[in-house]
Amino acid sequence: MTRTVPVPQGLPMERDAGPFDPPREITRLRAARPVSPMVFPDGHEGWLVTGYDAVRQVMVDTRFSSRQDIGVIHVPYETPGMPAATEPSPQMPGLFIAMDPPDHTRLRRKLTSAFTVRRMKQLEDHIADIVERQLDVLASLTPPVDLVTEFALPVPSLVICELLGVPYADRETFQVNTAKFLVKDQSLEEKMAALGAMTTYLAGLVTGKRAEPGEDILSDLARDDDLSIEELVGIAFLLLLAGHETTANMLALGTFALLEHPEQLVELHTDPDLLPDAVEELLRYLSVADIFYRYATEDIELDGETIGKGSTVVVSLLAANRDPQRFDNPDVLDVRRKARGHVSLGHGVHQCLGQQLARIEMRAGFAGLLRRFPTLELAIPAGEVRLRTDMNIYGVHELPVTWTEAPR
Repeated sequence: MTRTVPVPQGLPMERDAGPFDPPREITRLRAARPVSPMVFPDGHEGWLVTGYDAVRQVMVDTRFSSRQDIGVIHVPYETPGMPAATEPSPQMPGLFIAMDPPDHTRLRRKLTSAFTVRRMKQLEDHIADIVERQLDVLASLTPPVDLVTEFALPVPSLVICELLGVPYADRETFQVNTAKFLVKDQSLEEKMAALGAMTTYLAGLVTGKRAEPGEDILSDLARDDDLSIEELVGIAFLLLLAGHETTANMLALGTFALLEHPEQLVELHTDPDLLPDAVEELLRYLSVADIFYRYATEDIELDGETIGKGSTVVVSLLAANRDPQRFDNPDVLDVRRKARGHVSLGHGVHQCLGQQLARIEMRAGFAGLLRRFPTLELAIPAGEVRLRTDMNIYGVHELPVTWTEAPR
């Protein structure tokens, strides 16, 4: 394997290969040097991991820490309003995505019963009802309409609110502030203001549930005296953010991808039984939660390279999911592909806790949308769709759509 490839100066981010594909420089790097040194904007010499096997290895090796309070995690892109990191960040209680075992294990174990496959399967009919009700709302509108605000965002928001016991009437609070929290280019004050608004809101909510628990996941957790209010807030923040932002963007960007690949839409209309495979393929192909960080706690050998202790390691799940070493014709969207083994939902101890819930929501969402709106199409040219290149979870800001016959 040749190693003669320029060292990237910062993370390549421009979607110059199209709205669904990795940046061209990322693809070139993966082919030439899947574990590549990278110079960060603050001068830190860290690493970018793009190869499928190497990404999976990073995500299972606990020497690559998820904690941000033991070493400096350097940001691989310019953040003009954010001061450069010079010391570790304080640990937010309950935020188990930024923890290692055994702390991660302790909190994650308290949630596994809430997200078992069996419990999620029991929710399937109810989720299908939520989808149908939202499709009724969509059908009552005069096109063009924005699919994000009228369908893709409400469906997972309604589901996660019900599961957690968050009043859906409060969605303005959490949708606005989680979106603000995910903006890349913002000042520290703006980011902390959004986080503060969320944690203040959630502290009031979980305190109420500890006093008067109901029949929901946060109430179940609030009954556990081992968990502090601060930990409950961190858990609630993570579940609420991840529970609606990722699925909402998959529904919207996935619809955009299908509309741009009409032959794949025909396949799904012809054979609706393909939908579970199509959901896995869309997860692989789009990888909306793409970039993750790790901190090397010691010198580590990876794919013939030595990752030095203290290095920030950036992994690209999208690049890994497009690795031709793992998937044939990886840049082709193929709803008949058996895309199991993709890393869109993570790998190792941090694999997505709500992955079964996300799959059920996407299957119900895409199935309902295709059935009820068989003539759905973009209402603007594809090049005018506003992409979420400014956000830490990728997708579209808006997806104006129209249809030519009455919805079924």
